Amino acid sequence: MKSAPPVAVPNRAALLTVTCLGQFMVLLDNTIVGAALPDMQERLHTRLTGLQWIVDAYVLLVAMLLLSGGVFADRFGRKRIFLAGVVVFTAASALCSAAPSIGWLIVGRVLQGIGAAALSPASLTLLAAAYPVPHERVRAIGLWAGLSGIGLAAGPLAGGVLVEALGWPAIFLVNVPVGALLLVAGLRVLDESRNPSAPAIDVPGTVLSVLGVGALTYGLIEGGSRGWTSPVILSSFAAAAVVLAAFVVVEGRVPAPMLPLRLFRQRLFTVSNTAMIVVGFALMGSSFFFSQFFVYVQGSSILQAGVQTLPATLAMVIVSPFAGRLAARYGFRIMVTVGLTLAGLGLLALGFVHADTGYANVWWRLAVVGIGFALTMSPLTGAAIQAAGPQEGGLASGVSSTTRQIGAVLGVAVLGAVVRTRESGGASFEAGLNSAFVVAGAVTLATAVFTGLWLIRSTEPSRPASPAPRVPENTTAP
Repeated sequence: MKSAPPVAVPNRAALLTVTCLGQFMVLLDNTIVGAALPDMQERLHTRLTGLQWIVDAYVLLVAMLLLSGGVFADRFGRKRIFLAGVVVFTAASALCSAAPSIGWLIVGRVLQGIGAAALSPASLTLLAAAYPVPHERVRAIGLWAGLSGIGLAAGPLAGGVLVEALGWPAIFLVNVPVGALLLVAGLRVLDESRNPSAPAIDVPGTVLSVLGVGALTYGLIEGGSRGWTSPVILSSFAAAAVVLAAFVVVEGRVPAPMLPLRLFRQRLFTVSNTAMIVVGFALMGSSFFFSQFFVYVQGSSILQAGVQTLPATLAMVIVSPFAGRLAARYGFRIMVTVGLTLAGLGLLALGFVHADTGYANVWWRLAVVGIGFALTMSPLTGAAIQAAGPQEGGLASGVSSTTRQIGAVLGVAVLGAVVRTRESGGASFEAGLNSAFVVAGAVTLATAVFTGLWLIRSTEPSRPASPAPRVPENTTAP
């Protein structure tokens, strides 16, 4: 009697390596660009507004397409969407490296954002599908987050080295061989999988969200140079209000919205996502200026600036793995409030550094900021998941990541506007940076008070509106 053929078992170690490398590439891009901003400004002959668009063009697309990327992966194939994201991200990186002008660089950054919004959630859904046993899945996702998170810490140093040696195009060109390796390995290692019960794609909601937040971002970034009362800026704010109102109406009526408004009926969900917007606002908005402070205010080289900004990212990478355990022991409210308080105080302290402040009196301020935000992000995501309930944990996690990215878009735009407004009033760039850090710190401390009062458990988790809820593996954040 012939024995049954063995069941094919995917090479999960190889799959974990490929998905980690993909997420590593995306996270590296988040921090490596900051190190290159001074060189971009000099070689591309652009102003602060141009630098803001270089960052926000990418973050905006990631923020608005992140939830849809997870749904695309489940409906059309996780391997297919992952590899498509790799191809788009890699090609866009090549375009960025060869960009002859600021306009072409922004186009490349938009395409990078589209690729990242497909690649990142698909990498997690692939991993989750390969590890169906819950405790194995948790361990694998922990490795995925930890190993790929090294990209955050490596970005400033790698960016400083590459820019110092080869100029800013090198920070994008380095993605090309990595992307090619990912594509070849992914074709060989990954197995296709999909979720037949995945919800329909919310095309109207996705389009309206991109247009609405994009119009708001345009007004915030361009308002300082064009004038806050100029017709084009007032029109952009008006368009943002109308389009975002339409987005809310559409999301309340479509059967499978990208952002289910019913989840916001839970106070825990609403408060945690409101706080996550502030985290993205203060963290991304302030880190946008870290390298510029060291280069333009303190006279450091780009390589030195990359090393000098490391305390913030290293603190986040080191402390983040412990945040979830501490939240489980002491509760979401205590950990988030303590984390936001530390981050806010660190940002306020950065508001009082000057050209002659020694690095020994600067690095600890950056470290406090990193520790504070590291203690905050994981508990806020956990609170959102708890409010939504276990059946919609993946959706809640994706919404939390999206709100953080929206905050990041607004942070770069608003804090940049603070700097430009101070400069237009005759203040120095140094004084403008001080004001931006103080604003970020004040907003963060105010949010710490807000979470201390309101971040408590909802009485009852929100229930799915349909019998086919989104599975917990849908989304994650780059």
